[in-house]
Amino acid sequence: MASRRKKPRHPIGAHVPVAGGLVKKGVAEGDAIGAETIQIFAGSPRGWAPPRVDEDAALAFREACGERGWPVFVHAAYLINLASPVPETVDRSVENLRAAMTASHLLGAEAVVVHAGSSIDGDRAGALKRLGPVYRRVLDGLPPMRLLVEPTAGAKNAMASTFQSTGEYLDAVGVDGVGLCLDTCHLHAAGEALADPERLDASLRALTAAIGPGRIGLVHFNDSKDARDSRRDRHEKLGDGVLGREGLGAVVATPLLQGVPLVIETPTREHDVAYAKALEQR
Repeated sequence: MASRRKKPRHPIGAHVPVAGGLVKKGVAEGDAIGAETIQIFAGSPRGWAPPRVDEDAALAFREACGERGWPVFVHAAYLINLASPVPETVDRSVENLRAAMTASHLLGAEAVVVHAGSSIDGDRAGALKRLGPVYRRVLDGLPPMRLLVEPTAGAKNAMASTFQSTGEYLDAVGVDGVGLCLDTCHLHAAGEALADPERLDASLRALTAAIGPGRIGLVHFNDSKDARDSRRDRHEKLGDGVLGREGLGAVVATPLLQGVPLVIETPTREHDVAYAKALEQR
């Protein structure tokens, strides 16, 4: 009798703080919550100062995460907007993101996550045309480092939020090495029906057909405080939000996301890592 082939597991972890030390604080927190993967900030998430890391501290962090077998992800600053119509904003965004990717390479990170951004002025078509050259500026001459675009919750002038708009965005970027980080709270807020397994599977298959296989490198695994199609990005403790066990369970089980790391971005990360692991084992 042929043995049943096991589905690849999701490495499950959380965004952890590193103020106080990459190893002393970040790795210790990952250990405490039972993480199998972690995400960090390499610099201030709310400022323009380019991220910098001490090489010795980065080496110690890289070795500690390597010993634990953790894939590491770095979230870039929130101010970055590669779709902006303002040249000065684009220049600062490119500079900051390049610095984040350089620092992340030293940290041994698997990828850097950056928000898809906003057209600001409502001219999405014009912004899409600008994306390819801007992303090539970001990546030019850098060490190999995967960049993952994160669609947002669908606020006014958002460049990517639904599966369809995300496919259009990545097509406009036109760089095969650029992938996606999907956020369950964002997709729910943008109107996607994550709790319907058939619709979720169909949407992911359509996205994969549009952008090619293997482009989804990470899932931000967050419950939502708000109703579907709310356009509001407010994370909730896993199981206590609108997505709940049904919606989150559908994401864990969907075939096209098997093996993709799940990173939780909530203050209740110890509970939520355990909750996600329990879903994985169903």
